[in-house]
Amino acid sequence: MEAKDVQNIEDARELIEERGLSHVKVGVFDVDGVLRGKYMSKDKFLSSLKSGFGFCDVVLGWDVRDQLYDNVKYTGWHTGYPDASVRIIPESCRDMPLESDGLLFLAEFVGDAEAICPRGVLRNVIKKAKALGMQIETGFEYEFFVFNETPESIREKGYQSLQPMGPSEFGYSVIRNSVGSQSYLNLLELCERMNIPLEGLHEETGPGVLEAAIAHDDALSSADKAALFKTFTKIAMQKEGKMATFMARWSADYPGQSGHIHLSVRDLNGTSMFYDENKPDNISDTMRHFYAGQQKLMPDLLAMIAPTVNSYRRLVPGFWAPTEASVGIDNRTCAIRLIPGSEASQRIEYRIGAADANPYIIQAAVIASGLWGVENRAEPEPLVEGNAYEHRFPDYLQLPYTLWDAAQRLKKSQIARHYFGDAFVDHFSATREWEEREFRKHISDWELDRYFEII
Repeated sequence: MEAKDVQNIEDARELIEERGLSHVKVGVFDVDGVLRGKYMSKDKFLSSLKSGFGFCDVVLGWDVRDQLYDNVKYTGWHTGYPDASVRIIPESCRDMPLESDGLLFLAEFVGDAEAICPRGVLRNVIKKAKALGMQIETGFEYEFFVFNETPESIREKGYQSLQPMGPSEFGYSVIRNSVGSQSYLNLLELCERMNIPLEGLHEETGPGVLEAAIAHDDALSSADKAALFKTFTKIAMQKEGKMATFMARWSADYPGQSGHIHLSVRDLNGTSMFYDENKPDNISDTMRHFYAGQQKLMPDLLAMIAPTVNSYRRLVPGFWAPTEASVGIDNRTCAIRLIPGSEASQRIEYRIGAADANPYIIQAAVIASGLWGVENRAEPEPLVEGNAYEHRFPDYLQLPYTLWDAAQRLKKSQIARHYFGDAFVDHFSATREWEEREFRKHISDWELDRYFEII
């Protein structure tokens, strides 16, 4: 049996016995999309497959640097950081080629913690879609920079004068991907063996920046693949003595790293709900209402889409990242790009997302806003032709400028509370406020250079 064939508890048990494994790796994605996990003994794992297990809920109560949030209700010193119940997902089984014949299983929080578990939030949004007769398919595209550095060297250098894998801009370069073919081929093979197939992998514009397109799948599986891709790309590169970053923007000299999402909708019989050959650009009424909802709710949900302080370094004019909730036909200057095609390929590309977003949370926002549009028969603004940066948009399509402002919009959104629940909205917006407050404690080199002597 292969890992991708595992569908239930008995399949998982059979594969573990077949491989003679003494330990299995289990992980759960936290609020920031970081995979937190551990090795479990065979006996403990097999027991947990049936009954679940306890995972310290601090995983939902700390930030990316393991600093404890001081402003969330769900967990904290006031609760004593107890265990939360976790369910292992048998069908998430993956081979771990970088660890011999090892296996990885994803898990998700259940019980009280399910309300703020990123995977659980997305799963509940998908249920709402299914209740409306919709099946959502998505595919993620990621840009990421690769450096000839290690976790130690970047700290020794103070994150300055880093050496990228490629010395200069050379988009779609066959020279670069041939000279560096071993890294490319290693990543392609790893993704195939981990059931994260890539449709494309190429050099982007910027020194050492690559772009990967992950094959589309149902929305939940697609988010699993995206989250695993980010994690194991970093692991694969570090094993080669390199480092990959998915920061939204690591340098003021180069555009940011995108995390675009391609999305299509089918009915429960598998027929496209976005395609209508009798309408302009084959855009059905359902597709029109769907992207109208995405457009109108983008400002309110931006904290889920752009979740770090660094996210807003990318959202500036002229750097391939939109600054308003704009929509256009095959227009890459817009936040939402409509892609006309056949019944099989008609889709939306949600371009506002950066590589730093949690795949589960951004996808929950992308889908829920579309569902709201369909349920409320929302109508879009006029489509943008030409350069969206040169257009003037009404105030209600302007995006928040900072993470703090975005968190306030999310916290006040009754639509967000309807689709994601009060517990998630309160918890997630509080974690984004924390992130902004941590940033405000820092004195930047820019401030020292500008004010130290002169002011």
